[in-house]
Amino acid sequence: MAFIADALGRIKPSPTIAVTSKAAELRAAGKDVIGLGAGEPDFDTIDYVKEAGIKAIREGQTKYTAADGTPELKDAICRKFKRENNLDYKRENISVNCGGKHTIFNAFVATLNAGDEVIVPAPYWVSYPDMTLLAGGTPVIVEAGIENGFKMTADQLERAITDKTKWVIFNSPSNPSGAAYSYDEIKTLTDVLLKYPHVWVFSDDIYEHIVYDDFKFFTPASVEPKLKDRTLTMNGVAKAYAMTGWRIGYAGGPVELINAMRKVQSQSTSNPCSISQAATIAALDGDQGYIKDRAHAFQKRRDLVVKMINEVPGLSCPTPQGAFYVYPSCAGLIGKKTPDGKIIETDQDVSTYLLESVGVAVVHGEAFGLSPHFRISYATSDDILVEACGRIRKACEALL
Repeated sequence: MAFIADALGRIKPSPTIAVTSKAAELRAAGKDVIGLGAGEPDFDTIDYVKEAGIKAIREGQTKYTAADGTPELKDAICRKFKRENNLDYKRENISVNCGGKHTIFNAFVATLNAGDEVIVPAPYWVSYPDMTLLAGGTPVIVEAGIENGFKMTADQLERAITDKTKWVIFNSPSNPSGAAYSYDEIKTLTDVLLKYPHVWVFSDDIYEHIVYDDFKFFTPASVEPKLKDRTLTMNGVAKAYAMTGWRIGYAGGPVELINAMRKVQSQSTSNPCSISQAATIAALDGDQGYIKDRAHAFQKRRDLVVKMINEVPGLSCPTPQGAFYVYPSCAGLIGKKTPDGKIIETDQDVSTYLLESVGVAVVHGEAFGLSPHFRISYATSDDILVEACGRIRKACEALL
């Protein structure tokens, strides 16, 4: 329609949300559908965090707060960054937002001008390029394929940097692949970035605590302290703390950038939910032991899914080091025919076939910028995963 902003023509709706919504619609219509599209832990928010939220309500913490977070929550975030990442921040270095997605949006709206470039390694979380476009920037996609463990190399990074580069996005462990960068791998990237002082780093650490096989997590600003003054380190409570609906993301960065993000937020959402902020203090300062227990449960699910998918003809599934996704290659299915004679030409054809033939909803790899693949979220029960992987095998074995 003519009155809709041109900017919306540059972006598309979130494919992951679309898949989840489609699965819900089919279930509501009576179809037997297993949804493996949502990036949401099936665990509940821990009780002591719930109680902190209830206590906040009863004590009347239901008013506006400062636009980008209460002083008390900012202090808790500073403690978290120091305790877990060896990063020293003060309140003025902290931004609290309505989820991690909101953090990215604020940062890009606050910094991107027309023509500014954002380096986005692929496969990428679906919102990175579209947020760049919505803010007026230009995404520069760097393909980090299966042969590189879905990780961008230093040579790839250096070749992608131009005079127009403003940000490079770093996501470890990664959505959708679960790939995680070691200290040495991060160091090779930060060594490149030291040569280009105009390039800023956006480090999305949202899956920090969901890592496996004794993998040790590092974030770029702690690996290379010289980059701290041009790095925004983003995190949140959605994934590790199973608080997706509480909508709290946060970031630490230079004061000038944090002030600019506050200005954006003051004229858009204003403060995040006051009750959620109180609960987040409890989450960050409380007992962290259960997080490791949940990561161990995710690891068992990972091992189950990787084994079962690798037994499916035409699929090849690397073993991720973190997050709760696998990103199998479906190259072996391209060119095959479905029982009704349709040729499988793309990974979207694969995901459509799985949904229509056996009722399993996955997200096609094109949505994440690297094909032919699809993403499975294993943030659900063992029984459901066994059933879903069995259905996927049945569907693939039926191809001609």
